[in-house]
Amino acid sequence: MTHHARFLFAALSVGLLSSALPAAAASHWEYTGANGATHWGEIDPSFAACASGHRQSPINIVKTVKAALPALDFHYGSAAPTIWNNGHTVQVNLPAGNTLAVGGQTYELLQFHFHTPSEEHINGKSEPMVAHFVHKNAAGELGVVAVLIRVGRANAAWEPVFRHLPRVGEKITVDELSLDLAALLPKSLGYYDFAGSLTTPPCSEGVHWMVLKEPVTLSSRQIAAFRKLVGKNARPVQALNARLVQESE
Repeated sequence: MTHHARFLFAALSVGLLSSALPAAAASHWEYTGANGATHWGEIDPSFAACASGHRQSPINIVKTVKAALPALDFHYGSAAPTIWNNGHTVQVNLPAGNTLAVGGQTYELLQFHFHTPSEEHINGKSEPMVAHFVHKNAAGELGVVAVLIRVGRANAAWEPVFRHLPRVGEKITVDELSLDLAALLPKSLGYYDFAGSLTTPPCSEGVHWMVLKEPVTLSSRQIAAFRKLVGKNARPVQALNARLVQESE
């Protein structure tokens, strides 16, 4: 199969996170309503951190401390993705071989996925979308890089994903598709750094968050295609509590 997508239908396990992330119970959760974000901690005992955690994500980034943060050294190449609509987002699963080195740690890129509007707020303002690049180090610790997305010029690097958006429960593998992962990032890699959690149940903490300061752009058509398929899928911002947010100089 060289000129069209191969469609792989998978039964949707509602509430299932990627195998790249800690396993979640199969309890049904949503973003609004009785099983919405404000009730996640009540749905299942394994979701308790959603209500009781003190380092929850996302956050509104307002007050920061300038610091000599280590550079984000992306070793991203080209990869053939599998694009999955898990009912909560569109997730792009990637083969091994793409890494992020930062502060003496090496993280393997597992997948990236989208939220609209952006879950991260900067000075009280969200962007139309955000992409979360999920990495894991040898110790099993997660490092997530958030790439904020604004409306602007169509982005050719991202277009293969938006051209093959799957229906709910569907995985798409496109034989001839190769994503240039480095081209998905902005030119400037300055970032905000803080400790947080998964932004979906079970809301596990201990996640290293790196939010890039410079956004990328997608066309209104690209953003509208995702919103039509998935709808709004952003967890509200959480209390910062005693956390420090550092900003690269």
